[in-house]
Amino acid sequence: MAIDPPRHAVRLQGEAAQQPDPQPRVHLVPQEPARITRLTTNLHLVDFERVAYGNLLLTPSDTRTHAVTLHFGEALADGRVLRTPPGSVRYARMAVTLEAGRPRIAAPPPDRRNTEVDSPRHPPAVLTPSDWGVVLPFRWVEVEGWPGDLQPTAVIRRAAFSRTWDDSAAAFHCSDDLLNRIWDLCRYSIKATTFAGIYVDGDRERIAYEADAHVNQLSHYATDPDFQMARDTFDWLMKHPTWPTEWASYMIFIAHADWMHTGDRTWLAARYENLKDRLLAFRTRPDGLIDSGPNALRRLDLVDWPPGERDGYVFTALNTVVNATHLRALARMSDLAAALEKPGEAADYAAREQSARAAFLNQLWDPDRALFRDGLDTDHTSLHANLFPLAFDLVPKPARPAVTAWLARRGVACSVFAAQYLLEGLFQQGAAHHALALMTADGDRSWKHMVDSGTTITWEAWDQVYKPNQDWNHPWGAAPANLLPRFVLGVEPLQPGWTLARIRPHPAHLRYAAGKVPTPRGPIEVAWERQPNFRLTLTLPQTIAARVELPATEGATQVVLLDADRPRPVFARLAGDRWVLDELISGSATFEIR
Repeated sequence: MAIDPPRHAVRLQGEAAQQPDPQPRVHLVPQEPARITRLTTNLHLVDFERVAYGNLLLTPSDTRTHAVTLHFGEALADGRVLRTPPGSVRYARMAVTLEAGRPRIAAPPPDRRNTEVDSPRHPPAVLTPSDWGVVLPFRWVEVEGWPGDLQPTAVIRRAAFSRTWDDSAAAFHCSDDLLNRIWDLCRYSIKATTFAGIYVDGDRERIAYEADAHVNQLSHYATDPDFQMARDTFDWLMKHPTWPTEWASYMIFIAHADWMHTGDRTWLAARYENLKDRLLAFRTRPDGLIDSGPNALRRLDLVDWPPGERDGYVFTALNTVVNATHLRALARMSDLAAALEKPGEAADYAAREQSARAAFLNQLWDPDRALFRDGLDTDHTSLHANLFPLAFDLVPKPARPAVTAWLARRGVACSVFAAQYLLEGLFQQGAAHHALALMTADGDRSWKHMVDSGTTITWEAWDQVYKPNQDWNHPWGAAPANLLPRFVLGVEPLQPGWTLARIRPHPAHLRYAAGKVPTPRGPIEVAWERQPNFRLTLTLPQTIAARVELPATEGATQVVLLDADRPRPVFARLAGDRWVLDELISGSATFEIR
């Protein structure tokens, strides 16, 4: 997310400001070009294959002094770095004097906008270490005036990434190559945007936002073992909150996700009391719902961003999306209170959630249409007024199939951010085929469109037409990085700290899928196939047990364990469209439905 306030007085990088010290968390990685093309006698095009935040280390072999001009770019047009890119797509030009074979760091001048640290309009930007020099996202560099041939070792990109990032920690591969390309795009997007040591929205602002950070957290967990960066971002946001009403609830979501991922009571206990402020007591009505009076309407309630992605949402004094998010936050706070052995507070939050849920359904649910309205005093039913309640388990159970089908028909009438929750709700309701179809759809509102564009980091919006000032380096657009492992592979924690996992694959149209999902206890490896019987192979770390839920297939009557000696049936019960194994699984095992 990135919101554009008016211009204002700023303090720039290098001046006094309270900033995190990201140096232990991030570092510069030297990268040689993937290819160098000599365009003319005096001009080379350098391609690093993927965009990364960084700058250059130039090492000329010539013993003379030379002046060269560098053109850094995220975009290429007709074989040249695009000098006038759209929106916030990056281009920078700088002149460098190379002296007698001496190495020289080439870093462009700072961008005034993304180094603001003292603004009355928004929280401070997150700065990178000053000894790096300025970094910017780029893939290509044109080098003018280089003497002779330009060798790969002479033009090194110093790319900024998390110091602990492990490229081998996660994997995903399936029978649909487009999904493989989407996962790879999204996984790399999470890696590339760790450059600041704090989750930031994109290069235009480099500001941390709560809801952005939660999507980033989920995808980081699914692609890399590190969970400290999410924690650092949480602490940063506690000091520098942003303005959207709903975003306060996402701090509770971040803390809950940390609890489920790590099981760390000590970290949670130190932050629990401050989380209570994120429940917006000052805006809570007697019925437990959040009031969106005149001061909140359109100024604080967000629903989605940019505004054109709101599906015509009608803002009223009782906002469905705001309250769906608030109800989920109350439920999560009850969980966190119980985790800290505060039974009275846990019961209080649970009771408040139940009471407010009743008011929510009574005032905002339309039983005739079996849909939620956007709010009071309107009959408009937007995608958002229904996708968030479905993802947050607020749709009345008998109506869930109808709401799921309605959302699938409506398609992606929301931003790349809200698509996280649209697809999550579809997966949760057994509509994996619809979720994957939307992810890979033709047109300009899917991840297929991003992949086909050639971008190497996910965008802020579906396309330039939907947000003309968008940047091309936005991790909130990388939802498939967590959705594919969580739902296609089916790997999620059932108990805090991954002491118990659930393995519940959603095959949809796929013939096979395999992958590796990192956890704090070690990786979980899953591979499944249909030929034609459904077969799953699972490898768990020593300290993780798993509940296995396999998709039921037509005509099947049992689940068989394929061990080294001979296949043998295992006890399992048929629950809806799933075979649920009676016993928890540990170690390695292969099961087949027959």
